[in-house]
Amino acid sequence: MSKLGFLFTAYLLIWIVLAGYLLSLFTRQRRIDRELLNLQEQLKRRS
Repeated sequence: MSKLGFLFTAYLLIWIVLAGYLLSLFTRQRRIDRELLNLQEQLKRRS
C-alpha cells in the first residue's frame, strides 16, 4: 500500500472513531434528558 493509502486509511479510521464517540455522547445526553424530565415530573407530583 502506498503512503497515500495509509494516510487515507488513518484519516478514515479517525473519522469513524470520532463519529462513534459523538453518537455515544448524543445517546447519553438523550438518556440524561429523559431522566431529568422524569425527576421533574416526580417533583411536581410531590409538591
